[in-house]
Amino acid sequence: MLPFEGIDVKLWRRVTVAFLIATVTGCATEPRDSAGGYDVIRKSTPPPVVEDGFKIGLLLPESGTARYEKFDRPYVSKYVKELCPACTLLYANAQQDPARQRQQIDAMLAQGVQVLILDAVDAKAVAPSVEKAAGKGVKIVAYDRLAEGPIHAYSSIDNIEVGKMQGQALIDALKMGGNPARGPIVMVNGPPADPNAGEFKKGAHQVLDSRVVIGKEFDIPDWSAEQARIQALAAFTALGAGNVIGVYSANDGMAGGIAKAMRSAGIPKGTPLTGQDADLAAIQRILLGTQTMTIYKPIEPEAESAVRMAIDLASGRTPTAPSTVRNTTVHAIPAMITAPMVVTRDNIKDTVVRDGFWTVREICAPKEVRPACKSTGLT
Repeated sequence: MLPFEGIDVKLWRRVTVAFLIATVTGCATEPRDSAGGYDVIRKSTPPPVVEDGFKIGLLLPESGTARYEKFDRPYVSKYVKELCPACTLLYANAQQDPARQRQQIDAMLAQGVQVLILDAVDAKAVAPSVEKAAGKGVKIVAYDRLAEGPIHAYSSIDNIEVGKMQGQALIDALKMGGNPARGPIVMVNGPPADPNAGEFKKGAHQVLDSRVVIGKEFDIPDWSAEQARIQALAAFTALGAGNVIGVYSANDGMAGGIAKAMRSAGIPKGTPLTGQDADLAAIQRILLGTQTMTIYKPIEPEAESAVRMAIDLASGRTPTAPSTVRNTTVHAIPAMITAPMVVTRDNIKDTVVRDGFWTVREICAPKEVRPACKSTGLT
């Protein structure tokens, strides 16, 4: 059984891990609350509702990945309204442009924000803007990606664990066909500018190294599906398409491009291919047998934690968080880390459907997917 596969999601949501385990890059301290847990924090901390409103800025990195506009933005908006009814939420999306994001931060500072929830396009490039904001007394919550500079709090997913889960799922799938080192795999990672990409890569290598043969490995700029397709196709040509036994893809967007390359190269359907983000197209590929797994990241608790910490900071309170992380500037950033979950063909209904991430109607809309939906009980 894969990690988290077949788990009771209601139980899982009650005990979703909010503490930072030691494998998170730069972990500096032990959890402050040994009981840990997202709901533990929620129950022990009264809602930080404030009488006087203020401006909160939300900066997201791009809209190509479905999660940001469909989930992150609405969840942040929901919890701002719930926990700070008098607050105003300002929003900007950088569309994968670091320079645009820096301009957006400047614009929000000019509008008088007191706290920023920042999902950085480029963790290093945004540091001067973070320093500028902090210099004006504005608090910064790093969201999903740990930006550089004087960050005051951090809400994210356990990214190294994501990589480990992907790596283990790939090995488990490779074992179905024999020795997982019987032939080369291709490894397609995200951009070095994204700190999460480095953590996914690190976690995956911790599982894959010495257990598989990595024939080719690439870092893809901007998580580009098209660049992933091009690089994967070149790798298949170099290694011999008939020799490639699997592909590690760090996310679902790139997996979509890689799946096209696999078809073009004549690599058999069912050859293991990983992903992440539980994109709708990826769930459909899993049902069709052209992708093996994805990682579902529960965005709602991640967003709620970010809003709670933002309101605490803007109200002069120390955020309630059971762990800390570090970047190159701050060595003890309060952190709330949520646990990821493996999704395969066997547990789609008990994960993304049960949580309301995707509906059966959405998943099974394409005619070619409906037979697979029926056979897996998605009706």
